[in-house]
Amino acid sequence: MTEWKRVLRFLVVGTLAAAVNWLARIALSAAFAPALSFEAAVLIAYAIGMMSGFLLYRAYVFPEAALPMHVQVRRFVAVNLVSAAQVWLVAVVLLRLVFPAIGFDLFAEAVSHGIAIALGAATSYVGHRLVTFRAGQPA
Repeated sequence: MTEWKRVLRFLVVGTLAAAVNWLARIALSAAFAPALSFEAAVLIAYAIGMMSGFLLYRAYVFPEAALPMHVQVRRFVAVNLVSAAQVWLVAVVLLRLVFPAIGFDLFAEAVSHGIAIALGAATSYVGHRLVTFRAGQPA
């Protein structure tokens, strides 16, 4: 598969996984507020999106990855922990600091989380391409 085709597939599949993540956060916040904070809902939603992302990336973006499944899962989780920290930090900084400072409050939670997910996508692609699903890499 050409790199451009892989990137395009990553973007499509990543968009699906991000939509699962984003919608899960909205559903969690709606169902469990105020007992569940925005910050906790972002982390739980990220885990839900991450599970769907692994299955989709493995099947449609990196099908030739030769590493054993347990190695891919371990590396996928490691890459996503870095990305999750980035997503959480960006979402919270936007929601708690940046948006109040500029007076932005229209769907602030949804917008801050969406921006954070988009930024995390770049980190995820590089990590998954070079670490998680690298073809022929020794375990």
